[in-house]
Amino acid sequence: MEVSITEEAVPLLVERDHTSVIEGVVDYKGEKVRNRSNYGGWKSASFIIGVEIAERFAYYGIACNLITYLTGPLHQSTAVAAENINIWSGFCSMLPLLGAFVADSFLGRFRTILVSSLLYVLGLGFLTLSAILPSLRPPDCKPTQESGTACASPTGLQVTFFFSSLYLVAIAQGGHKPCVQAFGADQFDERHPQECKSKSSFFNWWYFGLCGGTAISLLIITYISENLSWALGFGIPCISMAIAFIVFLLGIKSYRYSYAEDKNNPILRITQVFVASAKNWRIKTPSVDCVKEEEESQKTSPRVGAHQFQ
Repeated sequence: MEVSITEEAVPLLVERDHTSVIEGVVDYKGEKVRNRSNYGGWKSASFIIGVEIAERFAYYGIACNLITYLTGPLHQSTAVAAENINIWSGFCSMLPLLGAFVADSFLGRFRTILVSSLLYVLGLGFLTLSAILPSLRPPDCKPTQESGTACASPTGLQVTFFFSSLYLVAIAQGGHKPCVQAFGADQFDERHPQECKSKSSFFNWWYFGLCGGTAISLLIITYISENLSWALGFGIPCISMAIAFIVFLLGIKSYRYSYAEDKNNPILRITQVFVASAKNWRIKTPSVDCVKEEEESQKTSPRVGAHQFQ
């Protein structure tokens, strides 16, 4: 009895399953992602682009007005203010390296963004308090007949509170900077033709959002800080970052979370080597002369049992 095989039974081309497992990512439950339409894609990437816009808006809202605030309400000289800004800017440039290390070795991108967003809101909130509360800022300069104006120097508490808040913002942006773009790229599977194109488009929109947030901050926050109120100049970035944090949390159930199958992080292993070297640097090793004497003694010493073969 012959069995006829039709084209419907054995198709020449097998279509790719829409619910195939996406490698390298899991959902919020820690399970493999099987449905592309429910996880990742533009739906999730839009939340991340919004966070990037708010973060750049908040960062440059502080950075672009810092010299004016230090020489104005905080009564610092131009030289001291420039030195403090250069040190702070240097920390802001170096801390993303630490943030990337923490994200890759310990927390992961999502948790690093989460913690950094909380630190951002706290730092900006403390900066707003330093501009609102009279006890956290020096009094305004008063005109005098002798020198023109008399400005009281800030107290140690006022300076410490302000710069602690400022460096808290630096730590927060150090966690944001290396993780937000990478986490957004995780929402697209480059092995899928359509998502590969969307991933390229995502980077364009991400950079557009970055530049847009910076431009809006330079235009609006600068005017508000210098002409209306420093409390508003610090408070508006704080509110925008708090809203962005809430928006970021709304996408928890739709994100794709990347995971590393190889748990041996190379950076962590290199760090362990340096730590072991630092612990053992005082250990004394045998000198070269002692090694030579030991080798010579082994050559000249008679071998045991050699007389038995004579």
